[in-house]
Amino acid sequence: MPNDERSYIMIKPDGVQRGLVGEIISRFEKRGFQLRALKIINVERSLAETHYSDLSSKPFFKDLVDYIISGPVVCMVWEGLNVVKIGRDMIGATKPEASAPGTIRGDFAIQVGRNVIHGSDTVENGQKEIALWFPEGIVEWTPVAKPWIYE
Repeated sequence: MPNDERSYIMIKPDGVQRGLVGEIISRFEKRGFQLRALKIINVERSLAETHYSDLSSKPFFKDLVDYIISGPVVCMVWEGLNVVKIGRDMIGATKPEASAPGTIRGDFAIQVGRNVIHGSDTVENGQKEIALWFPEGIVEWTPVAKPWIYE
């Protein structure tokens, strides 16, 4: 079996409020990725500030934190070969107007401040984000479909 990697994917408050959770999960499942962890939470300010700490010097930092704590989010860990790169391709560009039709943001978002979803941008950041958002750990299991997805 291939050396799988993991990505942290978060459906943001606008995606949850608009009822897009099932659609987004379905896209990742249909692609062949395995769900390793899933929870819905109201984000504490301190967690949001830690998650977005690399943007803390940006003028939009406060608004970003206020937005991410404004409603529930769905936190997930997805696993599979090249899941970080492919997941980012599935998500689309940060600015929805630059996202291609068929991507999550291209299909469901209009403004960057309400762009539906977050996905890890590197394997290393994925590991950090998973540790941050899932300190309790994730479920380990082997899907029976794995040999039908991977050579």
